[in-house]
Amino acid sequence: MPHPTPDDDFEKPIVHETALSKSMVFSDIDIQSRMSVARPDELQFEYTRLMMGVLLFHPQPKSILMVGLGGGSLAKFCYKNLPHTHITVVEINPHVIALRQSFCIPDDDAHFQVLQMDAADFMAHTEQTFDVVMVDGFDPQGMPEQLCSPQFYSDCRRVLNSGGVAVANLHRFSAYRDVYVDRMESAFDGALWVVNAPGTTNCVVFAMHDFSKDTKITYSKHKPAHMSDEAWAQISPSVARVFLATQAPALT
Repeated sequence: MPHPTPDDDFEKPIVHETALSKSMVFSDIDIQSRMSVARPDELQFEYTRLMMGVLLFHPQPKSILMVGLGGGSLAKFCYKNLPHTHITVVEINPHVIALRQSFCIPDDDAHFQVLQMDAADFMAHTEQTFDVVMVDGFDPQGMPEQLCSPQFYSDCRRVLNSGGVAVANLHRFSAYRDVYVDRMESAFDGALWVVNAPGTTNCVVFAMHDFSKDTKITYSKHKPAHMSDEAWAQISPSVARVFLATQAPALT
């Protein structure tokens, strides 16, 4: 397994606080992550709620790999609402990890682990496999090339169990968005769907390993038994949007 990346040359994020929220930013343009002070486990951004559309494919995944920690929005939501899921988070920037207590990110335990290293390096060397891979890795310049290369997406598929799902947050207006989607499509010669997050600059791409025409994807308005009413109310409209996208022909 590769060694942790040293602290040098990583930009320190800035934390902005109000009475109601706490935000992590690298510039005045984009908010990297935002947390409600009163509800630290709440998903504040629509693209994060869309990414939870992975529950259509795996309602209770046994294992999740997350690329990018940020303010821990997805990590905290999954940790609280998927208590039997083992979550591994890979974050390259040690200054981001240093803020985990400030953003109420839980300590490492038997079900949750944060690793400080390059996710592309981790993905290339790990022998672990996962039900879900969630890719939300950005730096101050945007998406690092190593996290959207053909090799990285190929590694995403390699570490997925059969029927596993990779979900990636992309900048929908990036000049390279279609290139990245094409790379994912090439890596996953099964099925791929792109869902735009309304009113945002994000799009979320879902790719399923070993998808077949016999694979049934269903959606119910009724909350899963293991999830609280509050959590399901947060994500159910977004999960429904992802379900509608899966009913259209997949990109193959």
